[in-house]
Amino acid sequence: MPDEESTEYCTLLCDDPSHEVVLIDCGPRETDVIRAVRKVTGLSLWHSRVLTRQAPVTLLGGLSAYGAQSAVAVLQSAGARAEWRQEPEPGERTAPSP
Repeated sequence: MPDEESTEYCTLLCDDPSHEVVLIDCGPRETDVIRAVRKVTGLSLWHSRVLTRQAPVTLLGGLSAYGAQSAVAVLQSAGARAEWRQEPEPGERTAPSP
């Protein structure tokens, strides 16, 4: 390959993979959860309400593990069921949620 450029992509072991925050259920305190969604996403109150009512829904993506854990803690303190998980790699297939 004399004149061709070769591009190689590698994942470094020290890289922190992206994480996402998923709102599973808002629980009985919907208003508090809407406010918490607004706080962690920065969206308007109306958009936060729409997202909360669409649960289960992915609220945030591309976060560090610490950022995702912090957002989940805020949601859980408002009474929501939420979790954080590692985002799938592009092209990686995931099983649908039941």
